[in-house]
Amino acid sequence: MRMIAPAVLALALVGFGAPARAQTLQVEYDVTLAGLTLGKADLTSTFEGPKYKMQAGVKLMGLAKLLTGGKGAATAAGTIVGAQPQPASFAVTSRSSDDQRTVRMGLASGNVEAVEIVPPIEEKPDRVPVKDIDKKGVVDPISALLMPTVSAGTLMDSANCNRTIPVFDGAARFNVVLSYKETRQAEVPGYKGPVLVCKARYVPVSGHRALRPSTKFMEENKDMSVWLAPLDRQKLLVPLRVSVRTMIGVSVVEASKWAFDDTAGAVPISGSTQ
Repeated sequence: MRMIAPAVLALALVGFGAPARAQTLQVEYDVTLAGLTLGKADLTSTFEGPKYKMQAGVKLMGLAKLLTGGKGAATAAGTIVGAQPQPASFAVTSRSSDDQRTVRMGLASGNVEAVEIVPPIEEKPDRVPVKDIDKKGVVDPISALLMPTVSAGTLMDSANCNRTIPVFDGAARFNVVLSYKETRQAEVPGYKGPVLVCKARYVPVSGHRALRPSTKFMEENKDMSVWLAPLDRQKLLVPLRVSVRTMIGVSVVEASKWAFDDTAGAVPISGSTQ
């Protein structure tokens, strides 16, 4: 789930006086590794005034499912305040052929209040301890997939790529550092229009295994990017495509279907084909 989630946050604007109505974005993604299909992922985000709820899932298929039995599901909910969400709750369950782990986390004002991990993370000599300061001013990995505008200009302003996202997944604290690369056109069923292409870097802070080769590889990894598509009404950018080079090839999570349901009767998202 962390791969799918490098990188990102949300803003929903509510009209003053009248009750807010919900808008829902549903995105289905294809997951590939080194050009081979691994499975599917989906993300449903519902916005009601400044509040948001999210559900995400991943299911592996074919040989990947046979070898690992892997699948996972996650939820997150919170409120948009300023330049990033302030999640109130986060939960994720990941399953493999011989293991299952559940993480539940409660937060307030961007600060982690409680964490439950079942079964607990195994202690290792090279695991960097998580400090109290590492759990303040953070977002969970699912809320991080929603990115509010940080520019006074349009959603396609290149400045909206330039940010650092502080992520805590219940066990590890890391930053996803984004920077502008280019603006291009993209087309998937349900969306046709511009996307911001941001370069991404992974910066571990704590909770990671410092001596693991994979940690060093990701720290030095310069082959990561995210394509962000706009939601004009919500002043949001949402990942359309995430590409991450791994130690065994490039993993790509790319939208195969994009559907925006605005029960408030808003104008469709910029570039939408609906």
